[in-house]
Amino acid sequence: MQRRKFLAALGAGAVAAPFISTARAEEQETIRWKMVTSWPKNFPALGTGASDFAERISELSGGRMQVDVYGAGELVPALEVFDAVSSGTAQMGHSASYYWRGKVPAAQFFTAVPFGMTVTETNAWLYQGEGMKLWDALYEKHNLKPFAVGNTGTQMAGWFKKEINSLEDMKGLKIRLPGLAGEVMNRIGAAAVNMPGSEIFTSMQTGVLDAADWVGPYNDLAFGLHQVADYYYTSAWNEPSAALEGTVNLDAWKELPDDLKVVVEEAARSANLAMINEFTYRNAESLKALVDKHGVKLRSLPDDVIKALGKASEEVLQEQVDKDEDSKKVYDSYRSFQQLVSSYTDVGEFAYLQNRQLVAGAS
Repeated sequence: MQRRKFLAALGAGAVAAPFISTARAEEQETIRWKMVTSWPKNFPALGTGASDFAERISELSGGRMQVDVYGAGELVPALEVFDAVSSGTAQMGHSASYYWRGKVPAAQFFTAVPFGMTVTETNAWLYQGEGMKLWDALYEKHNLKPFAVGNTGTQMAGWFKKEINSLEDMKGLKIRLPGLAGEVMNRIGAAAVNMPGSEIFTSMQTGVLDAADWVGPYNDLAFGLHQVADYYYTSAWNEPSAALEGTVNLDAWKELPDDLKVVVEEAARSANLAMINEFTYRNAESLKALVDKHGVKLRSLPDDVIKALGKASEEVLQEQVDKDEDSKKVYDSYRSFQQLVSSYTDVGEFAYLQNRQLVAGAS
């Protein structure tokens, strides 16, 4: 209802809404696409976020463009979205780029970088810096057009069956952790595993995993991970921001009329912000439920673990850029942008958060 009012308001001014299609769907040929995702179809924020993206495309196009959404396993397996869209099995996909590290190593930087940028900083790099330009160039080689379509915000360090008191306690742990962070975890003696989120609960329950990173309180509560692990670690290091990607088959993209290309672009921007807002609210609400209702034990990783993770992150990132030219190009841009914006984040937002905590403590 809010989006309909928004569209109506835009329609009142010709200058305000050049991307809104004014022709009715029945007066033109309706374009119907398939979207495959890496998430259960109705899973909170991730699955529903893909559906929201599709709905926004329909609304902004005046019904000229319809997108049918398929959850993980309905049309293709969760971790085959990239190939399915690249080949044209589906015209669109919704997933996370670090799942494709084996195919496109540089893609990892567009989801999350250990000790990297926040949500706000990441979006600034994508939209104001070189991020989207580099992402386009990287995916063009694979017949794909990428978009940022959602972000989970700062993620938790994960669920652990046993309490972590020192670096030694990390040795030998089997932990679900994808992307660059997974390789970092391997360096400190743990064993990282990449698997779809739908397999985490059973793997923790049966002992295949000792620990697992999924997303944050909102999605973790939905998966019931508090039922298979007692300790929830808040120490964000692996995914300070986790951007989700929408992909479009490049051949299909080129065939779209220009106005519908703008519709998809604007729907992506809108869905991106909507998911960020949802996670900000629902993570807070769900964390309270996990602690107050389910008795989850919140912990922070010990300093020696964080320091070891920091050192290993530097090594992994350097090795990645040394062996892959695309990774070097993307990470050089990412790192330069982070160095620039963090100078203000530190004296602005971080300083404010410290002051807010100080005042709250005093009262």
